[in-house]
Amino acid sequence: MPARRILSVWFPRLGAERLLRRIGEGHDLPFAVVDQTGQTQILSSLSAKAAAAGLRADQPLRDAHAMCAGLVTRTRNAQAEAAFLQALVRWAGHFSPWVAAQGEDGLTLDITGCAHLFGGEAALVERLAQEAGAFGLTACCGLADTVGAAWALARYAGRAPGHERSGDAIDQEARATRSRAAKRRHWERGGTAPVAQGGGIAPRIAPPGQTHGALADLPVAALRLDPETVAQLGRLGLRRVGDLTGQPRAPLARRFGRGLVMRLDQALGAMPEPVSPQREAPHFATRLTLPEPIGMTEDILAALDRLLPRLCDRLRDRGQGARRIRLQAWRVDDTVQSIELGLARAAQAPERIRPLLAMKLEEIDAGFGIDILRLEAVQTEPVHARTVTGHVGATEAARARMAGDTGLEDLMGRIGGRIGLEAITRRHPASSHIPEKTAQVLAAAWSEPATGWPAPPVPRPLMMCRPEPVMAPDRPTPPDRFRWRGRAHDLIGATGPERIAPEWWLDEPDWRSGVRDYWQVTTARGDRLWLFYAHGAGLSSGWFCQGRFA
Repeated sequence: MPARRILSVWFPRLGAERLLRRIGEGHDLPFAVVDQTGQTQILSSLSAKAAAAGLRADQPLRDAHAMCAGLVTRTRNAQAEAAFLQALVRWAGHFSPWVAAQGEDGLTLDITGCAHLFGGEAALVERLAQEAGAFGLTACCGLADTVGAAWALARYAGRAPGHERSGDAIDQEARATRSRAAKRRHWERGGTAPVAQGGGIAPRIAPPGQTHGALADLPVAALRLDPETVAQLGRLGLRRVGDLTGQPRAPLARRFGRGLVMRLDQALGAMPEPVSPQREAPHFATRLTLPEPIGMTEDILAALDRLLPRLCDRLRDRGQGARRIRLQAWRVDDTVQSIELGLARAAQAPERIRPLLAMKLEEIDAGFGIDILRLEAVQTEPVHARTVTGHVGATEAARARMAGDTGLEDLMGRIGGRIGLEAITRRHPASSHIPEKTAQVLAAAWSEPATGWPAPPVPRPLMMCRPEPVMAPDRPTPPDRFRWRGRAHDLIGATGPERIAPEWWLDEPDWRSGVRDYWQVTTARGDRLWLFYAHGAGLSSGWFCQGRFA
């Protein structure tokens, strides 16, 4: 069986180069993608010219404009970048059937047994990089026996320990620094030389069985560690992967956690890390491109009347119903406004979805106009025309749902559109004899109405609260006179007792007083209270009030 070979492809300028492909301008000027972080705008991705101008990722936009007055910027669209990466996953499928996305800007390919179809590993990597360059993308490739090693080679090969930078900072070194770094390249001392590729950055290929040697000179950040762990290792003088491989594992795990040891074992092949190809998920979306920009609510509703039936037809053909809907509006300035809504029950009828979308259209800011509308069913569920139920447990509510009675679900959808579906709850019976634990609170949109509530042995109060102390004589019989909430009460009647024991397998602070005797008492003021006498189990006994009857 051939040795497992993993190819990692990193697109360090994915966000910027994706937009450069679309807008078709700004190639001769520094270009950057801007993301909003709190109240600050920062650069999330740079073109090669912007990086050469000294800009870097995560730099505030105002500082970038001060350094480079000719900088051209666009707002980041994270969803569009994710969709573009998925398109690259499909493109890479003709190099290997085992392709998966790696983070937000990379791919992982298991090319075991595929390299000979392209003339060898070096030729395969060169062809992949050339095709990426033809798309206008910068590709950094790393090839090794493990996923972790390939990831490290693609992103950190040829970089000195302690100088970790983002991919957009590749060209930021001064000329003198780059000239000195060129003299220290490891392939001039017997290492593996990179393969030249057009339009990209030279890859690093670790020969089979030489993963340890290929990783030894890389910085510890190449192990996919968090920045805090990298900083702690640097303070101890552990800056290269080779510095870690010779250390005892137990002290490393105790000081830095098991994550460090796991990443090290994954990179060296001691712990398996499979590459799972992504299955194409069913996609339910429809789009409408407008000849002229629109901005009025009536125009958006008219567009929805064309989008919704097409989307519902696709859902109906696949036997699915939408539980979550997203409407995206592309504005003429290449930014996106979106709204999402959840439904209490999966729907595939336009008349159930349209009122909920119309209610939230006021959240869309049309700006200078909207030229593209896209409607997508983000979350779907199977919908069956007929539900088979046995004669035992078949209720009127179930028959109403089978008949298409969705009034309650539509009401929950309308209220949930305002306050959120999570805020709408219902109570279900729970398996506990403790009064305050006989019911559990569930989200109404993701639960069915409760049926068959077990009847308590004696009536329970309408209002139940945490036990409150009652000033009364310390004896198990109901007191003739007691004081509760600062007021004196005279007893005129009492029914009980009902003895309730705690759940001995749980340690609950409220029940550490042991067995309780509950009484329904009526006072001269007309109050019907639910009192109990705690017998005390190692603690002091006494009277408490836990509720009030209607």
